[in-house]
Amino acid sequence: MPKSEPRPEPGQKPKSPPKAQSGDNRRGAIAGLIIAILILGVGWWLARDLTSASKMQDCLMSGRSNCNVIEPAR
Repeated sequence: MPKSEPRPEPGQKPKSPPKAQSGDNRRGAIAGLIIAILILGVGWWLARDLTSASKMQDCLMSGRSNCNVIEPAR
């Protein structure tokens, strides 16, 4: 007859299984941080791109024809 775990007496909590390693929690946190940084980077790039497109559109809508961005000489 196989041994079975003793049943807890009434009023006592059963033994809980051992907790997971903290490495699993750390991996999830690092993955979340990487995803958050990636989303922030894409958002920053998109905001800059949309801002430059808006400036170009404002220039063209005002009737000017020389709206190209002029880079300063180095």
